[in-house]
Amino acid sequence: MLCWEQKINKPIKNLKAEPPKKVRIIGGNWRSRLLNVLDLPGLRPTTDRIRETLFNWLGQDLSGLRCLDLFAGTGALGLEAASRGAEFVVLLEIDKKAYANLSANFALLQSSPVTGTVEILQRDSLEFLKQQPDRSSNLIFIDPPFQDLSLLDRSVSEAARVCDDSAGGGIYVEFPSSRPREEIEALLPDWHCGKYLEAGQVKACLFRSGKG
Repeated sequence: MLCWEQKINKPIKNLKAEPPKKVRIIGGNWRSRLLNVLDLPGLRPTTDRIRETLFNWLGQDLSGLRCLDLFAGTGALGLEAASRGAEFVVLLEIDKKAYANLSANFALLQSSPVTGTVEILQRDSLEFLKQQPDRSSNLIFIDPPFQDLSLLDRSVSEAARVCDDSAGGGIYVEFPSSRPREEIEALLPDWHCGKYLEAGQVKACLFRSGKG
């Protein structure tokens, strides 16, 4: 099956460089609002350019979708989905400082509340995912710290059971450019990487089932 591929050629800073102090929400109700970013080990917010590409893939209106942002960090992916009308978004972050910052970012957005429900939890993302019923979410974001390959693999495999993309959505996976795409695809044998990009030291796939 054909896979749409894109390379973002604009130079992206080395992953070890100082992270941006803020990222912005690209579209929807919270368009142009800024999210604070903490300088924490493993915290690597998805860049504005990559998110813009991702949400062009997904469509500007996510109304009706139930979303999980498994390793939320700053909240850029999950809050972007909420901004674009997702019905229900759960953002999970286990780190205490990152969770506090995520909660503060969300609180600052409440001057313009969205129509959907947003829930922020300080939980182990993989354990939470294992507890979810089959086909209970439509869009799952998987972007764990790059140094923990096992965590990424287990999360991707479990997401295949939980995700139902028949009404839109899919499984979005962000991973280091040093890793072959084929390794990620092998974790989701019944899904296909319909959209793919490379940007600096980052690769990303949006997986869809035959029904999505």
